[in-house]
Amino acid sequence: MPQPVILVTGANGQLGMEIRSLSVLYPAFRFAFSDREDLPIHSFEKVQQYFEKVLPSFCINCAAYTAVDKAETEKEMAMLVNGEAVGVLATVCKSFDTKFIHISTDYVFDGSATVPYREDHIPDPVNYYGATKLSGEERCFENNSDGMVIRTSWVYSEYGNNFVKTMIRLMKERNSLNVVNDQLGSPTYAADLARLILTIVEESHSATKKWLPGIYHFSNEGVISWYDFAVAIKNLTQSACVVNPVPSSMYPTAAKRPAYSVFNKEKIKTAYPQVQYKEWMTSLSEAIERLQP
Repeated sequence: MPQPVILVTGANGQLGMEIRSLSVLYPAFRFAFSDREDLPIHSFEKVQQYFEKVLPSFCINCAAYTAVDKAETEKEMAMLVNGEAVGVLATVCKSFDTKFIHISTDYVFDGSATVPYREDHIPDPVNYYGATKLSGEERCFENNSDGMVIRTSWVYSEYGNNFVKTMIRLMKERNSLNVVNDQLGSPTYAADLARLILTIVEESHSATKKWLPGIYHFSNEGVISWYDFAVAIKNLTQSACVVNPVPSSMYPTAAKRPAYSVFNKEKIKTAYPQVQYKEWMTSLSEAIERLQP
């Protein structure tokens, strides 16, 4: 039998790169990594042609427009990538009997909750980026009821642009930094998310054929503010930079941010108990070790 193919879109982003680095540990599968140059995911025709050539058993959609503030003005582009393209992928996956995993965000919620968000909590985004990601989720299930959506929050890795890498750079350049302390959430190390996704794929291809469509929440364990996150980065890198806590009102941004981005993860833990659900600090230490050889 030919090796099943795992198609990874947005393969040069944080999550795509982490899946790429883990792919060697999954010799039972063949991986096809694509980016916007070789697979424009908003084009139904091009996606169909690509699928005819590659015949993927799984499609992991890591492609996303992630410039939260720019999305307020680049609305068409944000919706094209985060909304319309997801509908295209979901439709083509259905016609090729390809298992579809799409990555979404905590920004589909308004951040007004006081207890961790469950998957069935009513979404209500406070910015346009969140609205486009919610549109992507809706189009996924409208076009493919067998799809899977994994919402995640505060993603970082040693690839791409993210909070951890920005803090490390700024702490080398400056004597002090102001970081907001009134937005709470849970960081997600992209390597941990990649391991979870590949476990789901492996399970689905095992003798049990375990595939559980629907929405899932995933992040590392623990609840912190961006200020707490920055202080941990400072301590782990032994930086002398002083980190000051400030309110969000000191940093007005084009897009409003949710004040509370904490997930209830019971659903994913019940479905995939064999995955290691790590504390945020453990994962941050691992990432910084990889970032600072």
